[in-house]
Amino acid sequence: MENFKYLKPATLEDALSSKSEYGSKANFLLGGTDLFIAMDKGVIVPDVVIDLKGIKALSYLEEKDGFIYIGAAVTWTELIDSELIKKSIPSLWEAADLVASVGVRNSATLIGNVCNAVPSLEAGAPLYIRDAVVFLESKSGKREVSIKDFFTGVKRTVIKEDEMMTGLKIPVVQDFGEVYIKMGRYEGEDLSQAGVSVFVDKNNNYRISLAAVAITPVRASKAENFLKGKKLNPELAEEAAELALEAIAPISDIRSSKEYRIRMCKIMVKRGLTACVSRMETGSPALSTRLI
Repeated sequence: MENFKYLKPATLEDALSSKSEYGSKANFLLGGTDLFIAMDKGVIVPDVVIDLKGIKALSYLEEKDGFIYIGAAVTWTELIDSELIKKSIPSLWEAADLVASVGVRNSATLIGNVCNAVPSLEAGAPLYIRDAVVFLESKSGKREVSIKDFFTGVKRTVIKEDEMMTGLKIPVVQDFGEVYIKMGRYEGEDLSQAGVSVFVDKNNNYRISLAAVAITPVRASKAENFLKGKKLNPELAEEAAELALEAIAPISDIRSSKEYRIRMCKIMVKRGLTACVSRMETGSPALSTRLI
């Protein structure tokens, strides 16, 4: 690991000023679970590391004005411990519970996971089905970006070199069911081979998102439109799951073959549809129930 200048600003304004000064030569630090590994391998070689852990303005987790707000410093463990997240965004809660290990979850943050922008990110599918909006801020101003417009490729986003992702918001909804399903090689610290989130509301509006099976998370819009307004049955679930495959473009890698991902995504979408409808109507299956 190369030497670098370490800064620990006390305020968000100071952090943004430092980022404005150093630009692409500086990296932000919160959990560090991805950054330090990349630095150790020489993949990222920053001249400056800006430590954000002391900035209280990034630690919010609250419901306000019809949205749930999550700040950049909120860890996966804090999401798991939050009754608000468990009740209002259960697919994100389930994803949080499947991230790496307890030690990693205690340090790693949701926002760090999003900014890292790897195709297998746990947060991708749950945030896509809930139409999350991210907050980007620089010394010169603020902007909001839909999560669907945030990712531009593998480890690529719309964040400019002088910007920080300070948090995100997720609309609150009522009378719904949703689920997150992760396919991994084993239980524990394993990256996702495929991730699927499915949502349904009382008017039979469906949302389906898949991750780790394209260069960014995707929404299965064709399947969603096919199901719109229809009460789910096994035949519809089967056809929608088949249509969902048109949204993905998986590869073969060390974790899985392309063919296996395609096969399992169909199964995951079908089971996810059945599970989210059941959760809306009966409250079961319970959160974290293994569906594959």
